[in-house]
Amino acid sequence: MSSVLTMNECLGRDLALDLVRVTEAAALAAGRWMGRGQKDAGDEAAVHAMRAMLGTVDIDGVVVIGEGEKDEAPMLFNGEAVGTGQGPAVDIAVDPVEGTSLLAHGRPDSIAVIGVAPRGTMWSPGPGFYMNKLVVGREAREAISSASLALPVAELLAAIGKAKHKAVADLTVFVLDKPRHSRLIADVRAAGARVLTRTDGDVAGALMAATPGSGVDVLMGIGGTPEGVISACAVRALGGAMLGQLAPQKPEEREALLAAGIDIDRVLTECDLVASDDVFFSATGITDGLLMQGVRYTDGGSTTHSIVMRGKSRTRRTIQAEHCIDKVRTIGSCSEA
Repeated sequence: MSSVLTMNECLGRDLALDLVRVTEAAALAAGRWMGRGQKDAGDEAAVHAMRAMLGTVDIDGVVVIGEGEKDEAPMLFNGEAVGTGQGPAVDIAVDPVEGTSLLAHGRPDSIAVIGVAPRGTMWSPGPGFYMNKLVVGREAREAISSASLALPVAELLAAIGKAKHKAVADLTVFVLDKPRHSRLIADVRAAGARVLTRTDGDVAGALMAATPGSGVDVLMGIGGTPEGVISACAVRALGGAMLGQLAPQKPEEREALLAAGIDIDRVLTECDLVASDDVFFSATGITDGLLMQGVRYTDGGSTTHSIVMRGKSRTRRTIQAEHCIDKVRTIGSCSEA
């Protein structure tokens, strides 16, 4: 067999590093707004930076999961074409600032994220905004099934603990700190497990749950449906497992889903949400978090900490980059905004 790399393999390797540059740019632009209480300004800065950097990447990309519909989001809207137009045809899922409130208040685990998969393989949530999710890492993937979302919490955690060779008391469960989760949090605690909460950021939570050795064993609860597709990119790349079921929170959301012919009772897996193992995922820390440091500023520029993954090869890299001050100024700062 020839040792010469195929064109797809060459493109894949290059694409992974290009995506890191995209999330780094978003994080650098948003980082200047950390703790300033202006979440929209931080998000806008990250969107502009991410869009500009995506424009340099040799892909024929279409945004499937973006900032919203075109009328609501002038940049990185759903359906927008991105990239140079040269290269592979791909679906794009982005969140320039996952956890805008975390960024605005200087709280942990605000990140910039992007997922990429071959054209036509990302599931579109349509009018669905909320999804009930369950995420575990590769050690526990055989412990969950389509019926798991309906199981009592204690029974589900016992199965996950058995698969991971852990007592339930040693499990840590990521749950968004929302009023809708008061019963779930109480049930997790009653089962004997520990709870890690964040007010926002269930992509970060899914990444923690799917990453070996992160200290988080499972993500549970209702979060954003678009974030579910982004999370599936990371889960597939890491070899974990994910279940998702639409969970409309308002009657009008439920009616819109039914009118669109979407089965709200269907339990989706990570393979339904992203129907290819040739998936890429990149995340860069904006604020300090469990898996990544946030943007740090020095007299010569700044540093960023990123994770980038490719599903086909199951390669996961952590990248700490030093950026010179001229580059940081070019990307932008709040003083220039």
